[in-house]
Amino acid sequence: METSTLSSKEAKQLRKVNRSETWKKVKKNKLIYLMILPGILYFIVYKYLPMYGLIISFQDYKPYKGIMGSEWVGLEHFARLFSSSEFWMIFKNTLILFGLQVFIFFPIPIILSLMLNEVRHSFFKRSVQTLVYIPHFMSWVVIVSISYVMLTLDGGIVNSIIDALGFQPINFLLSEEWFRPMYILQVIWREAGWGTIIFLAAITAVDPALYEAARMDGANRFRQMWHITLPAIRGVIIVLLILKIGDVLELGFEHVYLLLNSTNRNVAEIFDTYVYVAGLQQGQFSYSTAVGFFKGGVGLVMVIFANWLAKKFNEEGIY
Repeated sequence: METSTLSSKEAKQLRKVNRSETWKKVKKNKLIYLMILPGILYFIVYKYLPMYGLIISFQDYKPYKGIMGSEWVGLEHFARLFSSSEFWMIFKNTLILFGLQVFIFFPIPIILSLMLNEVRHSFFKRSVQTLVYIPHFMSWVVIVSISYVMLTLDGGIVNSIIDALGFQPINFLLSEEWFRPMYILQVIWREAGWGTIIFLAAITAVDPALYEAARMDGANRFRQMWHITLPAIRGVIIVLLILKIGDVLELGFEHVYLLLNSTNRNVAEIFDTYVYVAGLQQGQFSYSTAVGFFKGGVGLVMVIFANWLAKKFNEEGIY
């Protein structure tokens, strides 16, 4: 009995010491915690608090009744989604565009970073970096508008060149066949340069002594890149790939919506545009929320699976 009381006192004392040590660390690093406070508040206000609204995906939500007064319908909206004739078309289109982003777009910032890292002329390197960063600061409206001016049949430079070469002009903007190439090329144009920032930062952390040792062993620059640079940034590549996989059904609304029209809808309609039409244009708030819930659930499962797979191959993962 006495031993038990003593161990309980020791446990309380240990907890007090731990709390005291924790508060000491917080006070010591208070400026760092203050710096991350805006980020934490952003996620709480704009990411976690809105999750309360997911309740309406299980209701027949009426704005004038509110969340508490709307009728509960359970999984009715999810059943409607999965039985919809459009579901598999939208699901396939979303997966194909996601596949294009992963297998075509994702490696390009890595390749571009490796190429920029090999440039020894600092002025030329900075100039190229600036040029490839600029498109990221343009909105999708500007990017799509520039593409429209270049690709339109009515005086577009691309079709003018095709016509001058003696070929039949191509209606890129209304063609189902050209929608996906046009989409991924626009993504590469806008985001490839910006994506190099993280990889270039990771490359700068590589120990220069490794390159010196490799040169002494007779390794050329390509072998240095293959055997030193790439393995050194492998952890960063895997983390970014896991986060990318989490966005499997989250391609972004604005870009696809600007390219979407009645002639390419069969290959261009994705979950983001479908939610917009169902929720805002048709006022089906509960149904569109159920679609969004499904997207989030798939993304969560994919992140967990990708992280598990990374751990399986002895990589770090994201947690």
